[in-house]
Amino acid sequence: LGSGSRMLENREEELTTVRVQDPRVQNEGSWNSYVDYKIFLHTNSRAFTAKTSCVRRRYREFVWLRRQLQRNAGLCPCGVGGGSRGDLSLSLSLSPCVPRVVQSAVLLSDSRLHLFLQSQLPVPAIEACVQGRGPLSVTEAILHYAMAGCAWGQ
Repeated sequence: LGSGSRMLENREEELTTVRVQDPRVQNEGSWNSYVDYKIFLHTNSRAFTAKTSCVRRRYREFVWLRRQLQRNAGLCPCGVGGGSRGDLSLSLSLSPCVPRVVQSAVLLSDSRLHLFLQSQLPVPAIEACVQGRGPLSVTEAILHYAMAGCAWGQ
């Protein structure tokens, strides 16, 4: 290399892949049936505790997350609304939404987002964990639950 050449740093680009897929009707045929969706996350980002996670979430939990992110950051790069609670096609509207959320540095600072994406904790337990009232820290909850929600063979 000549004296005028610059050495390039060999930094790994941070990549995060998030997919909302596989809508499933739970308790089908009963009055309390609902649809849930698989959220698969794979990343090399330092912002995430677990580098791979797979959880299932109900539509109403997506609505809760949107409200929380709006309260915390004053914005949310996606709208969750429309459709009925049993709408299997909602995964089409949620699929582009979640990846936009994880692109925002401001939203990535919210522990609720990380617990939503990487733990099977229900909403009240997420709130308790974030407030330090749960049996596990945010990091412990993510490491404990990150892979509990999905069978990889499916």
